[in-house]
Amino acid sequence: MPPGEAIPAQQSESTRLLAPDEPAPFFEHNGDGASPFLLVCDHAGNRLPKMLGTLGVAAADLTRHVAWDVGIAPTARSLAEALDAPLIMSTYSRLLIDCNRNPEVASSMPKVSEVTTVPGNENITPDEAGVRVREIFAPYHEAIARRLDQRQSAGRTTVLIALHSFTPVFGGIPRPWHCGVLYNRYSDLALALQRLLQDDPQLVVGNNEPYSVTDDTDYTIPVHGERRGIPHVAIEIRHDLIETEAGQQQWAALLARLLPKAAGV
Repeated sequence: MPPGEAIPAQQSESTRLLAPDEPAPFFEHNGDGASPFLLVCDHAGNRLPKMLGTLGVAAADLTRHVAWDVGIAPTARSLAEALDAPLIMSTYSRLLIDCNRNPEVASSMPKVSEVTTVPGNENITPDEAGVRVREIFAPYHEAIARRLDQRQSAGRTTVLIALHSFTPVFGGIPRPWHCGVLYNRYSDLALALQRLLQDDPQLVVGNNEPYSVTDDTDYTIPVHGERRGIPHVAIEIRHDLIETEAGQQQWAALLARLLPKAAGV
């Protein structure tokens, strides 16, 4: 499924993934915020549906970065409050389905994440995969699209900010960056934000580091940012810097101060 195409509604209705008493697949905070910024978190939650248990993953691993972006949800909430911006966050773990991947790529429902095997993702049938798309992935992205449509219809300027966190060490190699700005085809906002962040000599800021945005490895920026032609950037924060409330507040305050300058709003 190329980025931007409609999500197919071809899954069997024979099995529902989420029980009626389980949380919705996304959470919206401050939906009527007056800010031009729309904040999204693709990997905010680490829940798994009760019917799938732990997907065979150890409980300790479900608190690690393989399951979610550590520290990003409270950081995003604080930033949303500081900017008076709407925020949309995923509820369920990326081990179930990655809300920042095209559902047709292998990493959408990974059998191995980093070095952690995910037994519950082996031998998934097309119907089982379809249920995850229909009940988790699609509602999250429909919520983002709906909010963007509403803002466009109202003639409101919108700047899309995708918030993520990353591990301090990957593959045994320490990562030097405190944060990174990520982009694909359109770099204006990302590079403007990078320049402002680099005014602090203590910050090491990655330019498309530790990741970069591509059509194969990302969904939110290509679909909701690039295809709509609105300003956008993905921001990665090293998660050891936002594991505490103090760190979360510090980074939220920094971004709340710099993002309007970078976007010129």
